[in-house]
Amino acid sequence: MKSLSILAATLAFSTALGGAAFAQTNLTMWYHGAGSTVERDLINGIITDFNGSQTDWKVSLQEFPQAAYNDSVVAAAVAGNLPDIIDVDGPVMPNWAWAGYMQPLQLSEGALDGFLPGAIGKYNDQVYSVGLWDAAVAMYARKSTLEKFDIRVPTLEEPWTREEFDGILETLKASGEFDYPLNLGMADQGEWYPYAFAPFLWSFGGDLVDRTSYETAEGALNGDAAVEFGEWWQSLFTNNYVPGTSQDMASHETGFIDGDYALQWNGNWVAVKTLEALGDDVLFLPAPDFGNGPKIGGASWQFGVSSTSAHPDGASAFIEFALQPKYLAAFSDGIGLIPATAEAAALTKNYAPGGALESFYALSEKQAMLRPVTPGYVFEALEFRKALSDIANGADVVDALDAATDAINADIARNNNYAAAQ
Repeated sequence: MKSLSILAATLAFSTALGGAAFAQTNLTMWYHGAGSTVERDLINGIITDFNGSQTDWKVSLQEFPQAAYNDSVVAAAVAGNLPDIIDVDGPVMPNWAWAGYMQPLQLSEGALDGFLPGAIGKYNDQVYSVGLWDAAVAMYARKSTLEKFDIRVPTLEEPWTREEFDGILETLKASGEFDYPLNLGMADQGEWYPYAFAPFLWSFGGDLVDRTSYETAEGALNGDAAVEFGEWWQSLFTNNYVPGTSQDMASHETGFIDGDYALQWNGNWVAVKTLEALGDDVLFLPAPDFGNGPKIGGASWQFGVSSTSAHPDGASAFIEFALQPKYLAAFSDGIGLIPATAEAAALTKNYAPGGALESFYALSEKQAMLRPVTPGYVFEALEFRKALSDIANGADVVDALDAATDAINADIARNNNYAAAQ
């Protein structure tokens, strides 16, 4: 009996030792998509697969509403309570890296081969974040409307020119068939303004900041090209081509489908809903060329590793695991965004060759331009949004752009040209 007791104790000790040897180190992850069951299921699926694929790491997820997410990260950074893995909106990443919230990723060589440029978050020549998807904006139109008014269908090689586009808006307005010729989405008064409308400024030849140094907005946001853009922007409202800043969100979301607007400037995330409503009659067209090439915004939400993570190797291993084509394709099929690689696109329903949304991949690949890659972008975006709203509401164009320029320059000076990150 004594020998049996000794054997049992030995087995129990061995089992406990073996269990300890294979215990996984916990990695915490924050995600901005609380409320979306589709996103939650997709993220949890990747986490389950990763946790089961190896014995070193175990990721656990905490979700936040998007509206509260950025503030939660900033508060956690101040308190020293950041998780291991965070997601970050692409244009915000340089600010978080500069502020010390993030550290460069530890990825295998070649891990990002074939990725759309907008899905890779680089700052100071190092990769801090990577996205499983990108997003793109297109000009939505009905084929039947263009045919009725003898309007040319633009292509990536031959987009509408400024003169052509202005003439199209006037033709559509004169028809009297629409509340407005174009829906810009003025009701969506957050990051949509710099994401969707800064590309118009870029195409005119201006910018939010001088990208040669990122140390001034002078000449970029208030120079001749920017003023020309501002005057054109204001003309959209004075000519009643587009709804103003008082547009309600319901009108923005359904107006094009309901026929209230002839054209719509919107992202690929509403494309599936529009296809379901309009079928083959809907077209997704490239941005107009206002003189310096057609532009759209690039970069969407991406994954990164916090600066305080004690296990950046494990956090990076999870992110690299999530970059498999099957997961990129699953996110695309689930939430409609653009898969980050052509290999993943080929696995999807809508972005594969011949798919209904294939054109968005080409738009992202050919026309996308990153918002200014600088810690100061988060402030610049706010000032740009204010200037656009003021100009739309009748403010003097030069005064509005000068005020935004002065405010941005003051912010850059206040932060010592963001020199700590340059």
